[in-house]
Amino acid sequence: MYKNTFPKKRYNITLDFLQDVISKDDNILDLGVTNPFSEILKNEGYSVTNTNGEDLDIDTTAVNNDKFDVVTAFEIFEHLVAPFNVLQDIKAKKIVASVPLKLWFAAAYQNKEDARDRHYHEFEDWQFDWLLEKAGWKIKKRIKFTNPVNKIGFRPILRRFTPRYYLIYAERI
Repeated sequence: MYKNTFPKKRYNITLDFLQDVISKDDNILDLGVTNPFSEILKNEGYSVTNTNGEDLDIDTTAVNNDKFDVVTAFEIFEHLVAPFNVLQDIKAKKIVASVPLKLWFAAAYQNKEDARDRHYHEFEDWQFDWLLEKAGWKIKKRIKFTNPVNKIGFRPILRRFTPRYYLIYAERI
């Protein structure tokens, strides 16, 4: 296990969660380009294919086929203007996804230099649940977790107690 080598606590939690709900025999489509976590999944023995950086608001071709058993989307949906379209078009029967939760003490993340790195949404858990249900998914497992930062201040203290991420496993209805 990689407990002390991951740069982020969320990798440990996400890997444990995924191992509990997804078989290594499943073919996984990971939304987003190859990233450190998709490499971790491959090293753990999962069959993972990443999308190619296409704009999933406009082009859902990658998810609209029967080649994959599972779609994973780790901190992807907040970057889409209309995540409903992708969620509805997914042909896989299972999804594992995480989103950042809206924090009452911090503004939504924005990057003014890179349009691909903006949060159009930071969800409350019930909002993401409704979005999934409307797109034809039934949530089977969910967790919320914190992601403390090693900084000093009021907000870093709140991050130790306030859940920042929401992770779900759902199946197509």
